[in-house]
Amino acid sequence: MTKKSITEKISEALDVEVTSDIEVRKPKEIQIPQDEHLRKDYTDVRKNLKDLINTGSGAIDGILNVASEGEHPRAYEVAAQLIKVVTETNKELIDLHKKVKDIEKEDVKLTQNNTTNNAIYVGSTSELQSLINQDRSNVKKIKNEEIIDNE
Repeated sequence: MTKKSITEKISEALDVEVTSDIEVRKPKEIQIPQDEHLRKDYTDVRKNLKDLINTGSGAIDGILNVASEGEHPRAYEVAAQLIKVVTETNKELIDLHKKVKDIEKEDVKLTQNNTTNNAIYVGSTSELQSLINQDRSNVKKIKNEEIIDNE
């Protein structure tokens, strides 16, 4: 008795013929353009920073109430630190806008085609002058000839 492969056993059990034309398909990867990633990340970070600023502002109000009621120096110190953190978060929000604009400018620069053509003449100055003078004499000849239109 010969050993049967798993595919042969399955084909016998299902009463189907095995073919070797099995095509394995990989799922298509969804590719989001870079700009969409940038926009999504930007909106997420912006929302998070705004939430932190709003939460910090509420916390500042609360800690100032505690500091004014207790008149304890530590409470005022905590309030000052919290105000500093909220101020820094506001600066980060503004920096975020600047960074996104800089990234967009870089993307525009990368898509622009900058062509630089450098022409270098290798030869002596006398050869160059003879070439230039030759072209000038051809232009003079054309100007002196009559142009006849065939109508």
